[in-house]
Amino acid sequence: MTAQILDGKQIAQQIRQELKQKISTQCITPELAVIIVGNDPASEIYVRSKEKACQEVGIKVDTYRLTPDSSAEELINLIDELNNNHSVNGILVQLPLPKHLNPQEILTKIKPEKDIDGFHPLNTGLIIQKQPSAFIPCTPKGILRLIHNIKHNLSGLNAVIVGRSQIVGLPISHLLLNENCTVTIAHSKTQNLAEICKKADILVVSVGKSEFITKDYIKPEAIVIDVGINRTPNGIKGDVKFAEASEKASYITPVPGGVGPMTIAMLLENTYEAYLKQNHS
Repeated sequence: MTAQILDGKQIAQQIRQELKQKISTQCITPELAVIIVGNDPASEIYVRSKEKACQEVGIKVDTYRLTPDSSAEELINLIDELNNNHSVNGILVQLPLPKHLNPQEILTKIKPEKDIDGFHPLNTGLIIQKQPSAFIPCTPKGILRLIHNIKHNLSGLNAVIVGRSQIVGLPISHLLLNENCTVTIAHSKTQNLAEICKKADILVVSVGKSEFITKDYIKPEAIVIDVGINRTPNGIKGDVKFAEASEKASYITPVPGGVGPMTIAMLLENTYEAYLKQNHS
């Protein structure tokens, strides 16, 4: 048996087409402000792809570039300006920030209703409380959409999340709990990791270690979601050993072309939803 590929690129393209149609039919222009501090090459690539995606669907995007030595005060002042600018619907601070800036301190300055990345503590709390008004972080939201694309009812399934980051691991665990899964969060201190993973009907891997998860970790017929993006001498690899895992899983996301395109599609969707919330309340 070979796993079916969960093609994030194709599903994301479909979501983008639908968004483009909604935005043009409603004659609206949602607006996103992107802040980038410094000149991290990977961040530059991400920002360019976000700009391009926004323009394609009809979202206006303004990018604000600050120098690597910008102070927290300068960055917070810019966020305040954008918070108070009624034409800006979403604010995104590109991570990572330079070492002297504390991301937690900075991200809490974004108004929760403009926090389209879903990193504000208020949005985190709303997810835990199952409130539909929460902005869900883009990667976990994209993961759930991928899973729903093949299986709508997840009730009673065992889900194992490998990785407990606030950007992926923790929010996806809450989303899957809200879907009535039995959720286990595993991490670098977990003992008997392979045994735990082998019980997973849904295995989400976000550890940042190239090809860390082999077929010995995978339950036959499992759905495997690989969030890893690791640059190696042999090209970009995920956290899962793809060829091996494909022999056991029923569905698997490729890297690249799985979770990544979905993350950007969800960013666009969150910006559109922010516009609707701010203009129709």
